Amino acid sequence: MTAPADGKSPIEVLLVEDDPGDVLMTQEAFEEHKLRNRLTVVSDGAEALAYLRREGQYADVVMPDLILLDLNLPRRDGREVLEEIKKDDELRRIPVVVLTTSQADEDILRSYQLHANAYVTKPVDFERFISVVRQIDEFFVSVVKLPPRG
Repeated sequence: MTAPADGKSPIEVLLVEDDPGDVLMTQEAFEEHKLRNRLTVVSDGAEALAYLRREGQYADVVMPDLILLDLNLPRRDGREVLEEIKKDDELRRIPVVVLTTSQADEDILRSYQLHANAYVTKPVDFERFISVVRQIDEFFVSVVKLPPRG
């Protein structure tokens, strides 16, 4: 299976987020704006890596075209997850957008050093959050040509 050729077909999005409120807001952003992309959620870093490596219960998952990654996660920190993704020959081609509350320069710098494709600070306001998710969606579905799925 390959990524959409027309730039408008649905894509697979993996959200790595442990905060139920942020998960709900992201899901609502997808629903409210009729985003056709499929959103899958995992709640910690270890689960994210198991998903991406298709281990255990995730043996038959479709690989994501885009990863939205929080930094502050249980079990495996988001920075560790990002580092593992970008070290892996099969996974490194998947764009990773760090979507986090942290505005710390050290987190921004470290994320880009680990080859994040973008760093976005989560707005706390619901309407702004919806807008940010929609803009990420529009950029990665309508503007960017994604690599084919592995």
